[in-house]
Amino acid sequence: MSWGFLRDILSGVTKYSTGIGRIWLAIVFIFRLLVYVVAAEHVWKNEQQEFECNIRQPGCENVCFDHFFPISQIRLWALQLIMVSTPSLLVVLHVAYRESREKRHKKKLYKTPGSMDGGLLCTYLISLIFKTGFEIGFLVLFYKLYGGFNVPRLVKCDMRPCPNTVDCYISKPTEKKVFLYFVVVTSCLCIVLNVSELSYLIFKYTIKCCLKRYDKKVQTMKSECQKLKYVDPDEPASTALFHSNASPVLVNMPDKPESNLPTDLRG
Repeated sequence: MSWGFLRDILSGVTKYSTGIGRIWLAIVFIFRLLVYVVAAEHVWKNEQQEFECNIRQPGCENVCFDHFFPISQIRLWALQLIMVSTPSLLVVLHVAYRESREKRHKKKLYKTPGSMDGGLLCTYLISLIFKTGFEIGFLVLFYKLYGGFNVPRLVKCDMRPCPNTVDCYISKPTEKKVFLYFVVVTSCLCIVLNVSELSYLIFKYTIKCCLKRYDKKVQTMKSECQKLKYVDPDEPASTALFHSNASPVLVNMPDKPESNLPTDLRG
């Protein structure tokens, strides 16, 4: 199987990822994809031919192998690698859409097409959720299909057309078990990284929104303060002009409160 397309996807999304995302990409590419291609694929190469039962009944070995391994472990691992890597393609496609949109309108619509904001941030978060879901789903599938993450040396089969319960032997059980544990550990590590990156981006976006709201509130208060005009203390007391957000209100005040004095006390 050629894995060049996965390599292209992973290398294309690197420049749009955070530091945690780049660690995830390194783990997927080095500790999962390369290990699969270089070592694991050869361990399961002739698994059905090397699956032996202590009986020569025609069809018995095939039926027992299909019962204990409904999906080949190595093919399920390959499917897992494909499924957890392809959500990153959403980010690459979104950036390509931004670039084509700028070319179509012939003007700059974004700060940079790969800037992590707005719709691209949502796409990135969705890809993280999908990758985490696929990782957890395949771990559960591995556990359910094979009854755990152990590879036994001997399994007992009583499926028809076997005439009775027969003993079947799995080839290279210890080596396969080591690789399965490796799959589980790397999958759990990738889940932790995905959840950490998801939490980091949500926290960062929340802080950014709060700071923007605070700055907007401060700017509003500054503009309101600039609109306010206070009364000059040197102005005569007969006229006071007050300003607010509404239109200015003119308040007339008497120069001398003589009307309130008795007649004989007036000047």
